[in-house]
Amino acid sequence: MLEVLGYPFFQRALLAGLLVSLLGGALSAFVVQRRLSFLGDGLAHAAFAGVALGLFLREEPLYLALPFTLAVALAITYVKERSGLSEDTAIGVFFALSVALGAVFLAKARGYVGDAMGYLFGSLLAVGPGDLWAVGGVVLLGLALLPLWGALAYATFDRELALADRVPVGLHDYLLSAYLALALVVAVKVVGVLLVAAFLVIPGAAARLLGRTFAGMTLLALLFAFSATLLGLYASFLLDWPSGASVVLAQALLFGLAFLKTAFSGGK
Repeated sequence: MLEVLGYPFFQRALLAGLLVSLLGGALSAFVVQRRLSFLGDGLAHAAFAGVALGLFLREEPLYLALPFTLAVALAITYVKERSGLSEDTAIGVFFALSVALGAVFLAKARGYVGDAMGYLFGSLLAVGPGDLWAVGGVVLLGLALLPLWGALAYATFDRELALADRVPVGLHDYLLSAYLALALVVAVKVVGVLLVAAFLVIPGAAARLLGRTFAGMTLLALLFAFSATLLGLYASFLLDWPSGASVVLAQALLFGLAFLKTAFSGGK
């Protein structure tokens, strides 16, 4: 492992993977506990529609994917709050819309299909300095929002009581959706549209099986996310596997071990 760390491209991949894992692990507990797994898929496809729009307009894809995904995240929350429709229904509508728009933009972006495939599957080993700055900026923004963690956790477990205590639950829903969108967009470049939702679901799902409190669940999700990144990147280098897929397979392995522990111990 020490020999591998001597390669600059692996150093960038490791740093990017750990930063994305920090984002995914911190948000994963909220995604799992609030049952927002489908939202991760919906926003990932919204990001791809934004990327396709960037390819069509011959602009930097992530510059357009960011506002596009952010707009979709806020629109989903707005429709859910104002229409009375369930959240998964609102997500389904914008999921389909994003896929359709992405297909149209991609069909018109002649000569850029190869670039689009790169965003579909991502590549941690092709991370550049700009990608690291983008992920790092979103991590710093998350640190600035850390004082809201308690209120978000409160509303996650008892939304009605939080409303009764005059916690601005609606505003926090918008902020959480917006931050999920930002995290997904910066992660798409290194993980890929098809796998990025796994970073928001699997660590939290494994932690949910073992954690006794929400704080404990969050810490376990971070531990699982970091461990899977280290294991997955090392396996990717040794076995010549796609880096993003290797990390997700490592996450799935940790989930399987957590499930077996819970199943054979009769619960937590």
